[in-house]
Amino acid sequence: MSQFTFQAHAVTKTFPGVVALDKVNLSLTPGSVHALLGENGAGKSTLIKIMTGVHRHDAGHMEIDGTLFAPQSTREAIAAGVGVVHQERNVIPRFSVAENIFLETLSADPWKPINYPKLYRDAEHWLDLLEIDADPSTKVEDLPVAKIQLVEIAKALALKSRILMLDEPTASLTQHETERLFSIVKRLRDDGVSLVFVSHKLEEVQEICDQVTVLRDGRNACESQPLEGLGRQDIVRLMIGRTEQIPTWSQRDCRDRDVALELRGVATQAGHTDVSLSLHKGEVLGLYGLVGSGRTELAKAIIGADKVTGGEILVEGTPRNITSVADALHQNRIGYVSEDRKSEGLILMHSVLDNAGITVWRRLQNAIGAFTDRSVEKAVSPVVKKLEVRTPSLHQTIGNLSGGNQQKVSVAKWLAANVSILIIDEPTVGVDIKTKAYVHELIRDLADAGTSVLLITSDMPEMVTVADRILVMDEFQIRGEVINDRDYDRVSHEIMQHIHGSSEVAAE
Repeated sequence: MSQFTFQAHAVTKTFPGVVALDKVNLSLTPGSVHALLGENGAGKSTLIKIMTGVHRHDAGHMEIDGTLFAPQSTREAIAAGVGVVHQERNVIPRFSVAENIFLETLSADPWKPINYPKLYRDAEHWLDLLEIDADPSTKVEDLPVAKIQLVEIAKALALKSRILMLDEPTASLTQHETERLFSIVKRLRDDGVSLVFVSHKLEEVQEICDQVTVLRDGRNACESQPLEGLGRQDIVRLMIGRTEQIPTWSQRDCRDRDVALELRGVATQAGHTDVSLSLHKGEVLGLYGLVGSGRTELAKAIIGADKVTGGEILVEGTPRNITSVADALHQNRIGYVSEDRKSEGLILMHSVLDNAGITVWRRLQNAIGAFTDRSVEKAVSPVVKKLEVRTPSLHQTIGNLSGGNQQKVSVAKWLAANVSILIIDEPTVGVDIKTKAYVHELIRDLADAGTSVLLITSDMPEMVTVADRILVMDEFQIRGEVINDRDYDRVSHEIMQHIHGSSEVAAE
């Protein structure tokens, strides 16, 4: 028997106009956590899809324990002990948490009725293990994005996979949830499972992984080598071919500028009460809080997607009654980059051009309400190029792009709209280091040009890097304000003090 649990030899995959993988090698050993790294479009997702039976490779071969492995379907891969937690949600929204966790075994005997009391009891084991505060009978569509991600992880763990791939598993998790996941990963590793960890958070890679494979432009930049001895810049050079460019922005105070967006005592149907804030022109105002604190729900209320039940929203000093996203965009020039690009940010069956241009269609209409692809292309091409979206053409179906490139397009459509107020919810989830830096620079450039940005992110380093001022939200209320002087230790400590202070008050 081979010393490797899994091996890929010279695996090659070509799509129309694109060589996604070019003779890629990967070796996994039992009881290890193997980092699979690379920029968006480097080939990571394609390799995972081949390993899980979604795609078939064109050349090369794979082995599990020395035996040829060529799954023709996801079920074949699961039967061979290969599981995956995808970057994109892979659940059935109208099914319960328990039904999603045990989805693969529900249909084992189609003539036997499902024993729901037992199903819920079995699901409790995995919910408790991951500390997921959710009733097993709750529909998944009623959960926030972070909890859906944890349900995905529970689903993969319940399959008891011998090879488990985690594709950006911490993208929507809090620090506490990430620490809990890592303890589970270490336990699985110690039980002999081979884990593949895909992440753009290199600090997490260095913490949890012991081996690394890096892909660049569909080829091996390094192949299954020990992570020990590799520093952050060594990894970055393998990924992008040069050292990382870290911005050193100075502190800015924009509070003496005119107010672009103001909330006065706002209450919402989602549960906010007496929320007040001011976003100044050209300011990047951070909104930080743990998952479930009400940040995304507040953003949706501002753009008219959720109902405001009290208080006032003012745009440039004038009270506004914003009842829809179209109203927010066309009447108030407010844009929103959603945290959930798959369900809310993009139309996956349409082209890159359609998705990036949807916000400018009305602006480009002529007297009879028509516009041309050429006019849309002229409006969106500069931002698509600026973000370096990897696509054969603007007419490529966006669902065929990698998750990171989809995220770039979801940002590009609002940049093309030329909004004056931009709410950005988790802007760099699933994007690579270089793109993350570009997005940060774009946010800063937008602010310097006069755009007011409300930034929602669970990434504390991102918040401290980009925001001028930070509001801390907990339990659907603003708990405090932090002036950002770029001193990470001080700022992060003060933010967490506001959160823990409010939790202690709530406990009393």
